[in-house]
Amino acid sequence: MSNHVAVTVRVNGVDREIEVDPRATLTETLRDRLGLTGTKKGCDRGECGACTVLVNGRRVLSCMTLAVTAHGAEVTTVEGLSSGGELHPVQRAFLENDAFQCGFCTPGQVMSAVACIAEGHATSDDEIREWMSGNICRCAAYPQIVASVAKAAAELGGAAR
Repeated sequence: MSNHVAVTVRVNGVDREIEVDPRATLTETLRDRLGLTGTKKGCDRGECGACTVLVNGRRVLSCMTLAVTAHGAEVTTVEGLSSGGELHPVQRAFLENDAFQCGFCTPGQVMSAVACIAEGHATSDDEIREWMSGNICRCAAYPQIVASVAKAAAELGGAAR
């Protein structure tokens, strides 16, 4: 007898029905079951932000979120940001400002930046730094990340510069 639970979740605009172990995290489910490897498994303790995704428009640490709690929710990963081959303004700003070095934290940084702007927390560099502080970049590309968030916010009408 299986202990798996049926979960229906809308991932990047597509309804998905999957059977998950009730103990499986959203990170594991996205990466291992759905093949969406943009979401990174970093610290696995909710400390680094590499696993940040949006659930119903709110940023969450997917390593600390059980997949079963996403039942009926809308989940957006970094793969779901671009549309018709066109990068999201945050993705474009990250490229234009060279806001990554090794790139490992980039998907989580990008997802957090999207939420930061949508939440209205991108009105100044100091505010961006504060609201992005849950995402660690071990390469220390923070000045470029802040500049990218500010640029995308200005383009999206959400703030700074």
